[in-house]
Amino acid sequence: MSNLVIGKKIAKFRVEKPGDAAEAKKLEPTPLRVDPMSNVIWMHEKLERPDVLIGSTYKIKTPVSDHAMYVTINDMILNEDTEHEHRRPFEIFVNSKNLDHYQWIVALTRIISAVFRKGGDVTFLVDELKAVFDPRGGYWQPGGKFMPSIIAELGHVIEKHLQTIGLIARPELDEHRKKLIEDKRAEFEARNKQQDAFARGHFPDGAQLCNKCNTVAAVMMDGCMTCLNCGESKCG
Repeated sequence: MSNLVIGKKIAKFRVEKPGDAAEAKKLEPTPLRVDPMSNVIWMHEKLERPDVLIGSTYKIKTPVSDHAMYVTINDMILNEDTEHEHRRPFEIFVNSKNLDHYQWIVALTRIISAVFRKGGDVTFLVDELKAVFDPRGGYWQPGGKFMPSIIAELGHVIEKHLQTIGLIARPELDEHRKKLIEDKRAEFEARNKQQDAFARGHFPDGAQLCNKCNTVAAVMMDGCMTCLNCGESKCG
């Protein structure tokens, strides 16, 4: 039996049990998990930020503020230069000269960025933000689209970005519905146009607000309201 000589003073020690190694392996963080059958990618909050990220900046100019808001969303490229390459949102920033909104802008962008870094199905943020209504009332965008709040417009910006990177599919009308809209629009414009407060934008004068897409594009056709933007009709 050999003699073991310890030259340094023992300060800390612990007894390792047979199952400790297997348990420690289970607790190791997994930085990335990809399901090849799904578009959902699970990341980990400890995933380190690269030195360079690809980003896009969107301008929001509302009639309720004198200053525009600039929304920047930076994306991370996962599995770059491979067949499993994906582009996923990693962080979001909002910049504006209007300091009245500074506190909630910082809080909101930090929370959204944390959700982005966590990964998974982050598309739920779009519906949550678009459902926020300003108690003082919303506003109209140029072209006749109604925005219930600034937060809702931020949701639309995130939705547009997620569509651009392929995380959300762009809504497409089928050929039958497109032709129906074209025929209904041509028929309506051939008639005498009614005038009201919503007569503006790219749609016929007298169009009303569509409850589905929030666009002033609904007209009375064949006894029921038909939207010339999304095709929504009570008549089916």
